[in-house]
Amino acid sequence: MFWMRRRLMADPMRLGRWGERQAERSLRRKGLKTLDRNVRSRLGEIDLVMVDPGGGIVFVEVKTRLDEDFQPVETVITQTKKGRMRNAIRFFEATHRIENRPLRCDVVVVVLGSRGRPQIRHYENAFVP
Repeated sequence: MFWMRRRLMADPMRLGRWGERQAERSLRRKGLKTLDRNVRSRLGEIDLVMVDPGGGIVFVEVKTRLDEDFQPVETVITQTKKGRMRNAIRFFEATHRIENRPLRCDVVVVVLGSRGRPQIRHYENAFVP
């Protein structure tokens, strides 16, 4: 674990990908199924698109950090970020013809920390799509 943690600390891109995998695993343990990953349009991005057990579509923003020494990770999800994600959701809806299904936006925070297991916090319905 020490060597992996060291590599993650040295490469922000690797840390982000690792955090998305951790978030996806955590959500799958809760019964959600992966529909898509890293959906990009020129208007925004969605880290994960999942389907909840009730058939609803869940758009997930994943935030990964080494630690929370300076500020809680949740504070970096600004109105601008939410707007971009809403635009990406509209793009996804248009290209995948999702109709008559409940939609929600969740946020998953992954904090690596200096030792021990990473912290994973899941916020359901964090904002309106």
